[in-house]
Amino acid sequence: MQILKVIGLLMEYPDALLWECKDDAFALVASDAPMLSGFTHELLNAPLLDKQAEWCEVFDRGRATSLLLFEHVHAESRDRGQAMVDLLAQYEKVGLQLNCRELPDHLPLYLEYLSVLPETEAKEGLQNVAPILALLGGRLKQRDTPWYQLFDALLLLAGSPLSSDSVTKQVGAETRDDTRQALDAVWEEEQVKFIEDNATACGSSPLQNYQRRFSQDVAPQYVDVSAGGPK
Repeated sequence: MQILKVIGLLMEYPDALLWECKDDAFALVASDAPMLSGFTHELLNAPLLDKQAEWCEVFDRGRATSLLLFEHVHAESRDRGQAMVDLLAQYEKVGLQLNCRELPDHLPLYLEYLSVLPETEAKEGLQNVAPILALLGGRLKQRDTPWYQLFDALLLLAGSPLSSDSVTKQVGAETRDDTRQALDAVWEEEQVKFIEDNATACGSSPLQNYQRRFSQDVAPQYVDVSAGGPK
């Protein structure tokens, strides 16, 4: 399902190469995901710098709309590190190589992985993360940003009964974490550490950093998404 890789690229931080190849993206979307044609044309016909700034506002403020899958499943549980390792092993089986700056649970990367699998396996992979996709789509829809359409399209391709509307009640009860006050509070809680210990000072990969960060016994936070229809 090559369309999954295309959706991942549309979801990723806007890149000049995608803008240069937008005609190919238009054709693939029109063929395999026509529900995204309007979004794709609006995105790729806009100035690149404008969309880069918009992306940062949408996905890079707070944790609620993080594109890291395990942020919404394991949170700060110690299980997160092992889940990273297991997912990385799946990527390696199909020949997908990560560079040192990529984290295995980055959603666009996961979509690229699914895109090389047989269709039935790719759909199963989407269904496995359907509650997360619905939650992210619901939060983005509440924030009145068109990016939620990408998540609804993935759920539709997966054959899932979930959508961004499935989590309206849950999302409505959440406290937003992208406000100035919420972001300031996070900065105030961060501990400043000027001297790294020898174990983490040099040669640490992002995966190793995540494994160390989530090595404490903290109760996992799981998504709570009803399998029913829109509410």
